[in-house]
Amino acid sequence: MQNRCAVPNCTSAKSDPQPLFRFPNDPERSKKWVEKCQRQDLKDKSADQLYRYYRLCGKHFETSLIQSETQSAVLKDDAIPTIFDAPSQPQTGQVKRSKETTKDDETESPGRKKIKKPQAETAKDDVQPLSEEEEYKEYLKSLFEVLVLLGEQSIPPTGPGDKKDGLGSTNFRALLEYRMNCGDEALIKRYDMNKKCFSSGQLNQLIEVFEKYIQSKLVEEVKENGFFSLLTDDLVNISGEWYLPVFLRFMNQSNCQQERFVGFLSFEGDEVALAEKLLSEMTDKWGLDMGQCRGQAHSCSGTHFSKIKMFAAKLMEKYPKAVLAIRSTRTFNVSLANGMALSGVQLVMSTLKKIESFFSQSTLLQLELEHAISIFFPDKEEKAKELKEICKSGWTSRHDVFDVAVEILEALLLCVDSVHDNEDMRWNDQVTHNALEISKALADFEFVMALTVLKNTMTLTQAFGKNVQGTAADAHFAANSLKALLHSLKEVSDNIDVYHEFWSDEATNLATAMEIPVEVPRTFLRKHQESGDIRPESYYKEHLSVPIVNHIIKEMNELFCEDHLKALRCLSLVPAVIEQHKSTEPEEECVQVFKDDIPNAGSLSAELHCWWVKWSKKGKGETLPSSLHETLQLADVKFFPNMLAVLRLMGVLPTLALEDGCDVAYKRFQMYMANTPAKFKSKSLALLNVNYDVGYNLDAIVDVYMKTYPDREETS
Repeated sequence: MQNRCAVPNCTSAKSDPQPLFRFPNDPERSKKWVEKCQRQDLKDKSADQLYRYYRLCGKHFETSLIQSETQSAVLKDDAIPTIFDAPSQPQTGQVKRSKETTKDDETESPGRKKIKKPQAETAKDDVQPLSEEEEYKEYLKSLFEVLVLLGEQSIPPTGPGDKKDGLGSTNFRALLEYRMNCGDEALIKRYDMNKKCFSSGQLNQLIEVFEKYIQSKLVEEVKENGFFSLLTDDLVNISGEWYLPVFLRFMNQSNCQQERFVGFLSFEGDEVALAEKLLSEMTDKWGLDMGQCRGQAHSCSGTHFSKIKMFAAKLMEKYPKAVLAIRSTRTFNVSLANGMALSGVQLVMSTLKKIESFFSQSTLLQLELEHAISIFFPDKEEKAKELKEICKSGWTSRHDVFDVAVEILEALLLCVDSVHDNEDMRWNDQVTHNALEISKALADFEFVMALTVLKNTMTLTQAFGKNVQGTAADAHFAANSLKALLHSLKEVSDNIDVYHEFWSDEATNLATAMEIPVEVPRTFLRKHQESGDIRPESYYKEHLSVPIVNHIIKEMNELFCEDHLKALRCLSLVPAVIEQHKSTEPEEECVQVFKDDIPNAGSLSAELHCWWVKWSKKGKGETLPSSLHETLQLADVKFFPNMLAVLRLMGVLPTLALEDGCDVAYKRFQMYMANTPAKFKSKSLALLNVNYDVGYNLDAIVDVYMKTYPDREETS
């Protein structure tokens, strides 16, 4: 891509910087632009080539044709260049890399037009080529542009044809050759000079530099906006190593919630050393100021749960204001269950993931499940219809997922067994194999018992989780209802013998209906042969019911500490919540949790009262803001600096659900991990793919590369 004006002898690049505009894609308009430029060498190029690689600066257009926007200048759709210093002589050679007019070639007085020196004096300079360093930078820009394109489209740069000493005929190589065929002179010249293929090692250098650049941009964005929360997701395996995905949540200058995917951290090592290493990388390598962290939330399966808990504890120890919370992108009950390192619970959670993946691949499979549901609910059409609708929309991530799973369990088993039998030969081998795997899990009594216990215990937390991740009014209510919920859980714990007996009977009846033998897991019996004839009821009480209830109580106490609850109660500052509870003024004690982060703690009490008075009296026909986002967009909020600061801090809290469109980074990340084959997954390219909309500067990236790899021979 050309980074200077295509008009011969144009001086705008140095003496009078102007915006550069692409040649139009429309062939007719593109032809007119070429005629105006009087560049003979451009006449043979297609409109697409001109659009990709050539630019005209704003100096050659009437000012009325240029529209100024917030960040850049935009040319009107029908703009044609008409302003030229003097008729240019037809060019017979390539001038793309000709040297620009130097400062000595023209003089300038304040308030006057530039006066060019005679053409004869500058003719020799006009044909001088770029310096070797400038050519090298142009070459690197072309390489990075190809990498950006691959990242945006989630296309792996390498593939099965990749070789140790080069890239063979892979995607990156193919795009380089395409650009050369389209006239990218920087690439053509470099390849003609070296006569060798660009290697995979050199590609990794480019990717590494781009990763560092994007991370620095993201961290800079977070720093500019102040406080943030640290969020992690399930571990991912890339090239045989485990990595922890890290997101940052903050409020931007427009008072809108933002989440950014900032990269992966290696998750290898024992608990204590790993926690220290993760914190060190975030601060030393990424440059995050963890003193600004005001919340943390982690989504992790039970197998790695203890390591994540150690990291969370270490973060709280060093930065006490980084309150442990829950992740709003995953329902509360699912998060609780994922963190249980119990074989039965992990069997349920992994099987639910398989079920979701299995039925999402084909509408025919979905219809097969609906047919099975109809068979088991012949006299309950409304119930069958409700369950069919539920099963169409990602039911495995619902708040009531375990209730739904128990209700359709028999239909699920019938469905997958039918697909596996494949009597009418409708399904391929992979589908029937996946159906068999799911069938084996569903027909295991450990699965049935674990699912039954989860359903009955999670019924208690279901309403709370739905509220705390719901509207501002619901979350405020949830914060005040935690005490009652903990009381109910303690009552179950104190009487676990009675409750377990009911749960065991329910699971046994369901298993009998499905012709599943009631037994202790074989893996346990193999490991504990000396235990003799252990009864299923006592085994599952000790290994499921008791630890599940204890885990839920422990997590509820840790996740909703006093500071977290106070922050949630600050949702009483939302105008609609004030109007709903207008007889009660928001508690200053709750707002005090943010006293060290507000601009004027001394005036907090008076300001809080004024804020309450303003919104406690609703005008006739007036609709008050009902969410945090709506409240922060109010024009009047700037007159309440303490309230503004508190509301912004609450927006950072991971517990509160994101506004629509604010979880784009998380969705892109999930899509990349789901749609990219394992052998093509790259932590660096994932970062580029998820953050392709982050503004980048090719010149800055090239500078970083040249400082990182000063030896040009390595990238020649």
